[in-house]
Amino acid sequence: MKKLFLSFVAVVVLATVIMGSVAWWFAHHVIPLKQPVVDFTVQRGSNMRQAASAIAAAGVEVKPAVLYWLARLAGKASLIKAGSYEVHEGITPWLLILKLSAGDVSQGEALLVEGWTFRQVRSALESNTNLQPDTAGLSDVEILSRIGASEESPEGLFFPDTYLFDKQSSALALLARAYQAMHKHLDEAWAARDASSPLRSPYEALILASIIEKETGRAEDRSMVGSVFINRLRIGMRLQTDPTVIYGLGEGFDGRLRRRHLDTDHPWNTYTRVGLPPTPIAMPGRDSLMAAVNPQQTDYLYFVARGDGSSEFSRNLNEHNRAVDRYQR
Repeated sequence: MKKLFLSFVAVVVLATVIMGSVAWWFAHHVIPLKQPVVDFTVQRGSNMRQAASAIAAAGVEVKPAVLYWLARLAGKASLIKAGSYEVHEGITPWLLILKLSAGDVSQGEALLVEGWTFRQVRSALESNTNLQPDTAGLSDVEILSRIGASEESPEGLFFPDTYLFDKQSSALALLARAYQAMHKHLDEAWAARDASSPLRSPYEALILASIIEKETGRAEDRSMVGSVFINRLRIGMRLQTDPTVIYGLGEGFDGRLRRRHLDTDHPWNTYTRVGLPPTPIAMPGRDSLMAAVNPQQTDYLYFVARGDGSSEFSRNLNEHNRAVDRYQR
């Protein structure tokens, strides 16, 4: 009887060793892929069985049941995390399970550029194949409501930067991040504003910063351009800035600004109206925000582009006309 029991124990131990060896071999052998790189998504709420099926369906040639049991035996089946993943040639089942349990998701990238309008932002996000296009079909007002914004216009409300995100994330969620980032930078700029500034609110600072962003070709000129506009606001002089007129013309603008455009009144025409336009005209960066709230102290009232991206600044109309003759006529 004792010999029979010992024989049974030996068989169990041998079977366990063999099964362990097989499991170890399977866990560490390279999985064939249908492509050099395979992307797959584990949907929120998925269990390990569902995740294993999604992985196999995407082109990772592994048996879902075997992958599930390996994860379960390793105590990792309940630890998998939802998200988009990317696997490369050389991946093994064990490395795949570790990736899933660590939430080592693949990331996408979206670049929001200084000076872009909201129309350009929407186009960039809705064409980004790594984002869920959940802004498509929504009006601008609906988008603002979905991200919790209180403003009536989305123009200028999003901070230009490079945003990394888990693939197949929501475009609305990315916009919410960019909106919060702009408010953070705008609040910091407003707190550092010149006490004598004629700007009455952070939103007015955002409007002016957007104009500075569109008017400057060189970073070192931003503060000087800001001083010109602040000086004009102080004395009630019209800003007379072309980018606001162009913005007001909308998609109908053909790239050539004519005299009749400057003479046709609309809310963004700073040639016909005194003060700031009703909304920003683009996304300003941090330097433009600071140039709006705390520009250099100058007595300049005019500037003209030199043609190389820089600007020539003038104190009076006679100086300005000479600069125009020199650089533009």
